[in-house]
Formats: sequence, structure tokens, C-alpha cells
Amino acid sequence: MRLIPVSSLNPGFKIARSVYNSNGQVLLSAGTKLTVRFIKKLKRLGIQRIYVDDGLLPDIEIEDVILEETRKQAVSRVKAFMTGFGPEKKITVKKAAVVCRDMMDSVIEITDQLMVNRSMLVNMQDIRTYDEYTFGHSVNVCVLSLLAGINLGYDPKRLVQLGLGAIMHDIGKTLVPAKIINKPERLTPDEFEEVKKHCQYGAKLIKQAGFDGALVSAVALQHHERHNGEGYPRGIKEDRIHEFARIVAVADTYDAITSDRVYKKASLPHVAYEMLAGSGDYDFDYSVVNAFLHNIAAYPTGTFVELNTGELGAVVETFRGNSLHPRVRVLFAPDGSYMENCYEISLHEEPGLSIIRVLDDLDCPTVAVEELRKNIG
Repeated sequence: MRLIPVSSLNPGFKIARSVYNSNGQVLLSAGTKLTVRFIKKLKRLGIQRIYVDDGLLPDIEIEDVILEETRKQAVSRVKAFMTGFGPEKKITVKKAAVVCRDMMDSVIEITDQLMVNRSMLVNMQDIRTYDEYTFGHSVNVCVLSLLAGINLGYDPKRLVQLGLGAIMHDIGKTLVPAKIINKPERLTPDEFEEVKKHCQYGAKLIKQAGFDGALVSAVALQHHERHNGEGYPRGIKEDRIHEFARIVAVADTYDAITSDRVYKKASLPHVAYEMLAGSGDYDFDYSVVNAFLHNIAAYPTGTFVELNTGELGAVVETFRGNSLHPRVRVLFAPDGSYMENCYEISLHEEPGLSIIRVLDDLDCPTVAVEELRKNIG
């Protein structure tokens, strides 16, 4: 099982993880064999990569940190929440009570699962279409923020407060014109000023929805503030930014960098990891960055890499707190030939070995890959 670009899919590959839309409906089920028609459908939906079993890593399963059903339901609830608060929509007391309860239920469920699985690393990326980015992004930011909160020693009550702020941090974007949010070109200065208003819009909408306390609205208002005072909307810095907003700022940035958008391709996780690792006490709070990265796999399971020996292999395990030195299954020799006696090696136990680059499918030796698939099959 591994994550590969839709552009590299071939008919006959088997889907390893179901693909859903933001309403929780299955677009393609796990176990489905891909056809030309299915591949065209994925491209039409704007889905850039999916999990498949293509025969290269048949024994490797990639687990999410929360249950698939929990994520699916949370995305559906976020969509209902956010689409119910557009510029022309009126918020009734009854409607506000329902969405508040639903969001609370999802956050509690996510928190409970993460508390049980607190040692798991984030290896899996959720699959989103361009048009439904914000809903999956909101849930991912919630999950990532809660993992950081757990590492910071938060108790369950405080975690739920953090999770509510995180899952609703972008609700203000419902009041920003969609043509600006989804614009594929660079924003004009006026358009960017309009986007920046989503922070104030979000804080106002959260209060209108009836959520208790100022903590949740503070996250919406402050999640684009920066440690050095160069953020927005108020340009506050360091401890003047609420700790919840400091956590969500890091999670928001990581997920945005590693996600495909209509105007940019996703960066690889190790690029985002290294960028955040170098931003402590400049853009972000150093202690928050450390807590956040503790559960992030810089090279997620299934990633194909080249070692400094010239050998090629796939990451099969990452060790918590040692993300840059995973365990690699070496499959190909430096000349590109398949190694009959492939072996695994933990890079943190071999100081002289390191990853020098991440490979995409076009970088892998085609003849050797096909031979490996044939041998496995």
C-alpha cells in the first residue's frame, strides 16, 4: 500500500483506501480495480493522489491516527457547518444548537481516539478534491493540533477546547467571495486584503453560533498571527497570541503546504517538516513546533527514497521523535536492478546512511519495478 499520483496510475491497480466526497459518499471503494474510466473520473474531480496496492509493498498497511468513519463524519459535519453560514444565510437558535452539538461530538470523538493512539505518527494524507479542500483541511488541522496539545500535556477538557477552535478556524472564509478563495492566479493586493478579513469574520460567526467562551473565537481571529509580529490581522506577537492560536497556526501551515490547491501543487512532507523545524521562535513558537513535529512522519510509510549509497527503497516505519531517520526496505541496487535479497535498515542506527532525495514514480527504474510486480504477483 502506498500513496501515488493519479498521473502515475495504471489500469489494474487496486484501490487500497476508499475515496469519499465531503458528504461522506463513497466515490471509489477500497478493493476496486482501476480502469481507464475510473482514472479519468479521479482526474476530473481534481484528486491528485490516492492510496493503491500496486504490488510493490503488499505487506505494508498505512494506518490513520483516527478511524476512517470518524474522519468521514467530521468532514461531512464541517461542510454542513460552513455551508450553513454563508453571507446570505440566517442563523437560527435551533440551527446553531444543532451544529454546535455536532461539532462538539466530532471533536470529542477525535480527541478520545488520539488519546488512545497518542504514540502513532501522522503517516496518512487525506484525499480531497480542489473544490472541497477547506472541509478536509479543517478536520486535518483539528487532528494535528490535538496531537500537539497532547504532547504539550493538555488535559481532556483543554484538548476539546483546542479542537473546537482548530476545526472551526477557517469558518470566516464562508464570507469571502468564492471567486477569490478559489482563484488560480496570484491575488491582487485588494483581494488579499479581503482574504485576510476571514479572521475577523470567523470570530464573529463563532460567537453568533453560540459557542461558549472566548477561546474558540480567539483561534479564528489569531491563527494567522506570527511569533515575530509579522502576521495578521493585528500584528501581535509572542505571548500576546493565545497558545491555542499558536498551535493551530503551525498545524494550518503544515497542512496547507502538503496539500494540493487549485493554484499550487503540494510540497512533500519532509519539505514541510524541515521548513517548520527551522521556523521556531521566528514565525512560530519554538516549543509548539517541537511538540507538533514529534508525531509527524517526515517520510511517510510507503515513500520511495534514494539513499546516499545510491540504493533505492521504501520507508516502512518511522520512529516517534526521530522522523528524519526512518526504517527503509532497500529494493533496488544503485544500477536500478531489483535486489533478490532485499533488506531493511533503520537509518537512526546507521549514522553513515541518509536519505538524499524522495522519488516519484517517474524516478523509479521502470523495468525493475515491473519485474518486482511480476515476482510478487
